[in-house]
Amino acid sequence: MGITTLERDAVNDQTTGWSAVQTTETLVQTGRDATHDKGGAAVLARLKSMSKRISKHFSMGISCFLALLGIVWLTLGAGHAAEGESGSSIPALILVVGAGGNPQYDITFYQWSERWESAAKQAGMAVTVIGRHRGEIEVKETDYSRLEAAIKQSQGAVHSELWIVLIGHGTFDRRVAKFNLRGPDFSAEELNQWLKPVDRPTAIINCSSASGPFISALAGPQRVVITGTKSGTEVNFSRFGDHLSHAITDPAADLDKDNQTSLWEAFLMASRRTTEYYDTDGRVATEHALLDDNGDGQSVRADQFRGLSPRAKPTAGQSLDGRKAHQWHLISNATDAKLSPQDRLRRNELEIAVENLRDSKDQIPEEDYRVELEQLLVELAELNERVE
Repeated sequence: MGITTLERDAVNDQTTGWSAVQTTETLVQTGRDATHDKGGAAVLARLKSMSKRISKHFSMGISCFLALLGIVWLTLGAGHAAEGESGSSIPALILVVGAGGNPQYDITFYQWSERWESAAKQAGMAVTVIGRHRGEIEVKETDYSRLEAAIKQSQGAVHSELWIVLIGHGTFDRRVAKFNLRGPDFSAEELNQWLKPVDRPTAIINCSSASGPFISALAGPQRVVITGTKSGTEVNFSRFGDHLSHAITDPAADLDKDNQTSLWEAFLMASRRTTEYYDTDGRVATEHALLDDNGDGQSVRADQFRGLSPRAKPTAGQSLDGRKAHQWHLISNATDAKLSPQDRLRRNELEIAVENLRDSKDQIPEEDYRVELEQLLVELAELNERVE
């Protein structure tokens, strides 16, 4: 008996559903934590203490629990696993501050960018700032060419994350959406061309007005795309960027309480705080932020979710936006900070595969579902233990 049998029990009992699998993962995590205590007895003691709760919720006999306990123990191994191989590359942030147009906006955009830069440096990221010197130093190159060059230089790091944050104003002439720089502006299509050779996980966060068309232009594999507006016609100053620069490091945005704020959680909080601003002032909202991370270019808004859960289930075969963005953290917790870029990428792939498998549970044979689920969970547990 093993995970496969446990999953069969969950399938037969419609009241348990996915909770049994979640409990399996909880047991594995508890076992990993316990291996840091002295003696293997701590593992057994902690896991046995959960038997009553398991039996209550899943009607599992003690034999099923002991079998599950055995799987956890075998997965963990007799001692500490070797740490994952360290990656040579580190996550990078390209922070672009556009033309303010007047001193008030210059100061505002400067403040937003300072929050991003401070958090990125705290996380040990490589930071490139473009457009924020405000005349203090002489720059011979245009911000346009500096951004193009910075993206080109980021091509080598295949596994580590690349964050591109655009803070400023945008324009839309009914045909082309652009981000306003000092000097030549760049369009969504130009940015997409610069990014095509970049084969690494990339988040593009455009906090400007009229930024909605950047979603369809930039959506694709390994990309998270966020815009401050839902279309190019929302041309008024966007306050979303202010709230996002706060939320990305705000513990209050940590909805799943894993001691780190994901890009998805920050997006949800920033969107809701933007809505609250307009509601409090009795104004009609002139901006509606979007996020796309499944590559289909359709995107979602925060009001389609209650907490982290969607208000409506996705249709069959349709993956849900937000899952990949939930794996992005500017400042990671202690556990995630130990992951090499390669291990983080594989862990993220496995977690997404588990979620997608759950979505398709009703469309595939039960036996195929159980076998594939077991393979994913075992590899995920082995990876997590290896990097502890």
